[in-house]
Amino acid sequence: MSGYIPTLEQIDELHHKIAPSKEAYELVHTHCVIVATIAQQIARRQNALFTRRCTLPKDAPEWGDRAAQHNADDGTLETVATPLAGSAASLTGTPDNPTSAAAAPATQPSPTYLVPPTGGVTGGHVPPRLIDEHLVLIGGLLHDIGTYRVFKHDGTDGEPLKFSGKKYILHGLKGYEYLLSEGVDESIAQFCRNHTGVGLTREDVIAQDLPLPPADYVPVNLEQEVVMYADKFHSKSVPPKFLQVDAYTARAARYGEANKRRWLDLVAKYGVPDILLLATKYHMRMI
Repeated sequence: MSGYIPTLEQIDELHHKIAPSKEAYELVHTHCVIVATIAQQIARRQNALFTRRCTLPKDAPEWGDRAAQHNADDGTLETVATPLAGSAASLTGTPDNPTSAAAAPATQPSPTYLVPPTGGVTGGHVPPRLIDEHLVLIGGLLHDIGTYRVFKHDGTDGEPLKFSGKKYILHGLKGYEYLLSEGVDESIAQFCRNHTGVGLTREDVIAQDLPLPPADYVPVNLEQEVVMYADKFHSKSVPPKFLQVDAYTARAARYGEANKRRWLDLVAKYGVPDILLLATKYHMRMI
């Protein structure tokens, strides 16, 4: 370890130091708080699954591929015809006024999970180890700090906040470089570098002709992957909004079937947070 692990107070100082305006700080910092909240909920769910692993039968859906293989062998895995929690099929109403729709028709069978929802998160697979919830919190609070440097209008020119479409893809790398320049440890700075999309590989960078040095920008541990996944449920658009699973599935599909599959694999692996509850709490629209 060559740098320091920032405290919550130091994280806020890092945001204030780089933020060009109060408006920019409120947009970016609020997004980071939301993502950190979702990431901690997911980490807590993962740890609950890990703790319960010794009591789960081998065909429990929480085992993921192992349960699916067992089901294929003897047909014992029970499913019910209900839409996946948090999917577009499970909700109705407008994005600005979402309402629960328990009576909505089912679209596809989903597993009957033996471990009840944890902190609003349903589903997910048993992880290989416990996840560091505090590290997830720190990473979530800092993951998008580089976006302060990719504004086209940053709140200082009298124009509404607007990100630069051409520069935005650089925000992860810029955040990584900023944190390193401030003496933050590499392990924390990597949360910035490795969270864009569902993981940018060197092949992605080259194939999409992205303005990034050809390299892998993918999570290197479970904590980084949890933050990357949580980030997909909230957008810093002006005004900001929450996204359900189906909404981001459509976004992921724009970059090809492999990208869409990566996203859906993450959904299966980490489960689905209660986005409706969060959207209501923050008074933001949801798509």
